[in-house]
Amino acid sequence: MTDRVIGAAIEVHRALGPGLLESAYETCLCHELGLRQIHFQRQLELPVVYKEMPLDAGYRLDIVVEKQLVLELKAVEKLQPVHEAQLLTYLKLSQLRTGLLLNFNVPVMKSGIRRISL
Repeated sequence: MTDRVIGAAIEVHRALGPGLLESAYETCLCHELGLRQIHFQRQLELPVVYKEMPLDAGYRLDIVVEKQLVLELKAVEKLQPVHEAQLLTYLKLSQLRTGLLLNFNVPVMKSGIRRISL
């Protein structure tokens, strides 16, 4: 599944290049996933519960593919450790095992991809 999603992300990056807002890449990646008949959910609410108390924290997963893969999209100069920590936390909270951190603000998309697993 990750190979198919990475292929879709590379296609979006080839068409648009770096320099746009994250929301533009998200919209186009969702369109590309749909064209490839890959099921996904966009801006999926992520509940946070602390000691049985639900928090109204407003966290959302950018994209969840096939109910098994979390995509965290970025359009930043450089991926930072905090971005990886964010995705790790999202994986723990969602109880999903694998995520892709996709930074579209790079000259070559391959260098903007990090795969993270629990």
